[in-house]
Amino acid sequence: MATLNSLKLALRQKAEVTTGNGKKSPLSEAQYSAGFDILARGSSATYRDFIIPHLFHVLAPLFNSRLRISVLEIGPGPKSILGELPLSQRRKISRYTALEPNGLYATRLEEWLQCSTQVGSEGLEELSNSPLPCLENQPGVHRSLFVLDSLQPGVEGGKKYDVILFCHSMYGMKPKRKFIENALEMLADEKRPGGMVVIFHRDSAALRHLDGMVCYQTALFPACSVRVANEDTVLDCFAPFVAGFNFSPSQGREVKLEWWRNVCRTLGRLDENGGHYLLFNAPQRMVTFTRQSATMLLELTAQLMLPLPAEAEIRVKNREARLNRQAAHIIRPTEVEHVQQCVRWALKYNLSLTVLGGGHSGHCLMPNVVSLDMSAFAQVRILVTGGAEAEVDSPLIIAGAGCKTGDIVSKALASGLEVPLGSRPSVGAGLWLQGGIGHLVRLHGLACDSIVGVVMVSVASGKLLYVGNVPSQHRPADAVRPDSEKEEIDLLWAIKGAGTNFGIVISVVFRAYKAQSYWVRNWVVPLPNDFEATRRLCGISEIATQLPQSRTADMYLFWKDGKLRLGVTMFESSTATPFETPTPIPTALLAFLGLEHSGRCVDGVGLFETDMYMTGMMHDGHGGGKTSSFKRCLFLKHVGADVVEILVKAMHARPSPLCYFHLLQGGKAVDDAVAREAGAFGCRNWDFACVITGVWPRDDQGDNEAAQAAAKWVYDVVSDLLPLSCGVYGADLGPDSRDAALAAMAFGPTTGNRLRLARLKRNWDPCSVLVYACPLLKVPKEPKLILLVTGESGAGKDYCAAIWASVFVSNGLVTRAVSISDALKREYAAAMAGVDLNRLLQDRAYKEQHRLALTAFFQAQVQGRPRLPEEQFLSLVYDAAADDVDVLFITGMRDVAPVATFYHLVPDSRLLEVCVKASQETRRGRRRNAADDDKDYKDKGSFKVSADMDYCPDLIFDNDKDNDDDGMAVRRFAETSLLPFVHSDLECLADMVRPVPDFPRPGILFRHVLDIAQHPGGLALCTSLLQKHFPSDWAQVSVLVCCEAGGFVFASALGIAVSIPLALIRKVAGASKGKIPPATISVVKGPSHISGCSSSLKEHPDVERIEMDMDVVPKGVLSVVVIDDVLATGETLCAILRLLVGEAGISAENVTVMVVAEFPIHRGRELLRRLGFGKVSVQSLLVFGGA
Repeated sequence: MATLNSLKLALRQKAEVTTGNGKKSPLSEAQYSAGFDILARGSSATYRDFIIPHLFHVLAPLFNSRLRISVLEIGPGPKSILGELPLSQRRKISRYTALEPNGLYATRLEEWLQCSTQVGSEGLEELSNSPLPCLENQPGVHRSLFVLDSLQPGVEGGKKYDVILFCHSMYGMKPKRKFIENALEMLADEKRPGGMVVIFHRDSAALRHLDGMVCYQTALFPACSVRVANEDTVLDCFAPFVAGFNFSPSQGREVKLEWWRNVCRTLGRLDENGGHYLLFNAPQRMVTFTRQSATMLLELTAQLMLPLPAEAEIRVKNREARLNRQAAHIIRPTEVEHVQQCVRWALKYNLSLTVLGGGHSGHCLMPNVVSLDMSAFAQVRILVTGGAEAEVDSPLIIAGAGCKTGDIVSKALASGLEVPLGSRPSVGAGLWLQGGIGHLVRLHGLACDSIVGVVMVSVASGKLLYVGNVPSQHRPADAVRPDSEKEEIDLLWAIKGAGTNFGIVISVVFRAYKAQSYWVRNWVVPLPNDFEATRRLCGISEIATQLPQSRTADMYLFWKDGKLRLGVTMFESSTATPFETPTPIPTALLAFLGLEHSGRCVDGVGLFETDMYMTGMMHDGHGGGKTSSFKRCLFLKHVGADVVEILVKAMHARPSPLCYFHLLQGGKAVDDAVAREAGAFGCRNWDFACVITGVWPRDDQGDNEAAQAAAKWVYDVVSDLLPLSCGVYGADLGPDSRDAALAAMAFGPTTGNRLRLARLKRNWDPCSVLVYACPLLKVPKEPKLILLVTGESGAGKDYCAAIWASVFVSNGLVTRAVSISDALKREYAAAMAGVDLNRLLQDRAYKEQHRLALTAFFQAQVQGRPRLPEEQFLSLVYDAAADDVDVLFITGMRDVAPVATFYHLVPDSRLLEVCVKASQETRRGRRRNAADDDKDYKDKGSFKVSADMDYCPDLIFDNDKDNDDDGMAVRRFAETSLLPFVHSDLECLADMVRPVPDFPRPGILFRHVLDIAQHPGGLALCTSLLQKHFPSDWAQVSVLVCCEAGGFVFASALGIAVSIPLALIRKVAGASKGKIPPATISVVKGPSHISGCSSSLKEHPDVERIEMDMDVVPKGVLSVVVIDDVLATGETLCAILRLLVGEAGISAENVTVMVVAEFPIHRGRELLRRLGFGKVSVQSLLVFGGA
């Protein structure tokens, strides 16, 4: 399928041949409009699948942080693409200007803008169906071009804009950098960061060379196509539009148009539905720039002072990256500090980076994005047990991120060692970190399975980290471990299978194995027909799965000399050197293979030369010329007749004779249980990895169409095989939109694996610095409210949860009640002979008989799997998120203080614990069990409600009465105490909290909670909600305690409403005098999350104290309520509580904390409990995820 660009060149060449240098007629406005309308109609999928979603995504941060947005659109056509945005974004557009040189389109655009907008006496009257309903003035549509001038025609008084949008119209603007720079000058003042120039363009090559301009975001849509009716009248309008000119009637216009029609029909591909349409490939690209795009690269290069790598030194093997993805700049760091500087620079400007290692990845370079060439980090070091510098139990190999696989294998072999690192000597770290499939997988597992440690630069902070087992002599001096053991375990897990997503790796530590020798045998078998192909592939694959771990059989399906052929390579390993007599081939296998084509003994380095593709056995060395390739890989459990049918059919449809399939055998060590748990590579249960490879002769100038045909063939085969596969290899995947569906199957069959990666990506790459790596799932929208229903056995937890859930359902909310113990019961029933799972799940008396054994089983499981409670909790949340559940009730929790323990895992949800209480007599009657069971339960670790609990549940429900009132008391509790947490007033209050990106430093999305007070009615609404959500009686409260500055604002309004006096706490910096006259009491306060991020604290690291009047809170008061604006790390609240409990002598049980906004990811509640304040009741109105 030809591209539109190829069609344009062919039409122009045909015109030159037929008319010579004769005069060509420029397109009239009517001719241009007719051609553009055909193009737009034929590109509807491009708008739906690429332009509209990407425009929404890229504008979202800006629109979320502003109340009013001004837009200048260049060449919008008959209507603006902005009209396709959701209403919430369109309502933010307060000023709109368009430059549309086509008079017909300008008129239609004015009609579109004003057909549903009326002007009233006080400005524009908003109508629900208006495309831009909140414009403050009439939209300005000017019939003029965008020119290289500081004062654009039609743009009044040099006005500035928040967004400048080119959706169709950078054609004819040369040089494009100058036009982009001109647009950047028209962005709003730098004091309001976030303004951007957004460009969509079909000819991605036209935006390739922008002389070092760095884009804010870029995206590619290579699969875009244009669909044009195969009719003479349509083609007579479309061809002149593409060519850019027409013929005059005096030049024999009709005859020449017929020639153009023939060109269109020759180059276009007929659609599969009757040939009524012609298809042309039209790759689309989006690129965005900010005010600093033209200058910020100069800032980075001035800091680094590194020479630009010579073009000959940059080895990019991937053809797409090499030809079509011109990086803004390639930096070759020589020290770790250089990498850190690049990351800090990217965080400062909210930019992305790519990493260039072996150069095989299609996304190692991206257009107008800075790339880090890691080739300077190419050292390989070997540590053996018992060596002079060894502190290891087994041999280790430390490889720099710039090493090639062949270098590592060669140096390891010189020390008598080997490590499984794939099957190509030129690949780099991207392969090891994302799996690493090669000839040794059955013997040693994947490359990522051998990773035991890494040194990396965090893209969340720029810190240098060492993770896992990194020998001390190979840790850089300033490298530190992650903040907690759990973070380190999670990060190492993610690196082993998805490592290109979580940081810039400096070096990798591999576990090494004793080197072995290998006997390699080859067969090439002709396949005269499809039946024979099916018989041999199915038979060989079945026998191969029975081979011992020391033997591997790979298969190749390829075309040679006009015949379909099957190639088989068998590898056999031995610790003997040299290799002794190879094991005889099984008779059943020989029946399919026949005589051996060749056989030889090789070492680990020689294995690289045994691949049939590399040796020339398949295509005689690529037919004597250089080639390029495009591949994707799926995992297959069985190679059956259905799989073979697809493969053979694809070989007949191949676009080039050089295309082939490689079926690489897996099993054995790949599916090792320890490796499965230790790393993120979740696709384990496969017998063959099917590598689908499109190959074409290399032509750096004119092979675009061959490359596109090969890529399309690969994706077509993938689409056919995907339903029969058990996973996708993620190492090949990138930001190509066609990879999105594949990425969903790249990390194993369980949703939990992929969602765990998504959460870690959000934590370790919050600014999307590595956005062009293998795409991971986005964290799904969690339930709005998660209620953990706890209580002792027999208290009625499941009964209450079911009724409470029904109350939420009756209020129109999607609600689910589940038991966290059900998964445990299933595992217990599977492990214990004679246990009836159905009765265990449904029969209460049967469950009670097994309760003690279940508890013991759970404790044993936790000892072996410490993260089991977390996994079980998240599994329920993920399942609910997948079904768009609003409210989730979870019963069966065994954890003490579950909110403090789990809240950081669900930072976008409100998490509450409701403890159901009942007397011992009531519970015993419900259990129908012996009276002394309680002691057993306590000893065995069951949940126990007692006065000596070290924390305070959020809510307590007394369920001591018999349920003879049809559960009315249970319902009333839900209506009065639970439903308020999903009231629409809370959503209104949340909308008043303005998000401010990258404040006070990059990566922080600051929530301006005090902005509530600056909204009309905001403080009154917040005060009302604080009153309603207080869990006790305001009449019992003696004083409201508040700390400056946020606490003062909200406590003052609340104090007036409830007629309660305030106790003011002031902050005192360093050794300065206090702000309150003596006598006072004071304590030291640690830095809060935001103050700890600010540069002023680093410049002035004086200890901060808080103080208050000594007698403002009388001892012996019944109740004290602390009011504050934010709970994040908990440092401020801990200081306040130390002041009240430790200095003022107030009992912790008499203190309630109420905050306006909580950020659970910082584990503030966990800190409160750890420091002895777990019994303090904490309530928050709003919950926000992120930092």
